[in-house]
Amino acid sequence: MRRCHDSKVMKNLVEDILNNNHHNIKVKSFIGDAGAYDNNENFIYLNEKMIQHIIKVKRNSIISSNNSNLRNIEVQSQTKDYHKWKKKRKYGKRWIVETAFSSIKRMFGEYISAIKFQNMVKDITMKISLHNLFRRMV
Repeated sequence: MRRCHDSKVMKNLVEDILNNNHHNIKVKSFIGDAGAYDNNENFIYLNEKMIQHIIKVKRNSIISSNNSNLRNIEVQSQTKDYHKWKKKRKYGKRWIVETAFSSIKRMFGEYISAIKFQNMVKDITMKISLHNLFRRMV
């Protein structure tokens, strides 16, 4: 729900999820847009954690020796045939999540008041549960 504009924020977010994972949930993939997540550090970090990166690269991206090999592969794949990449990586499904986030934000607001991570999780879980209950009632 918050936008990550540098690799440290994304890394901290993923680390929080992995370290406070009391339900043994496996993180298999990470979907992100170009504006917030397209940088070498994110590709490398996700690869180290064995999390599939599904990150749309910036429109004007080029293959460069300054890029990590992982990012260069994504640039090549997306510039060669973006629609094939999108279908293969299931990037087109992102709109479903964005729609749900938007609906929850309209219902409950964009912010949570909790300070501790476990309370943030409880707050968000409660909002999502209420959202799902309201949707079933309609």
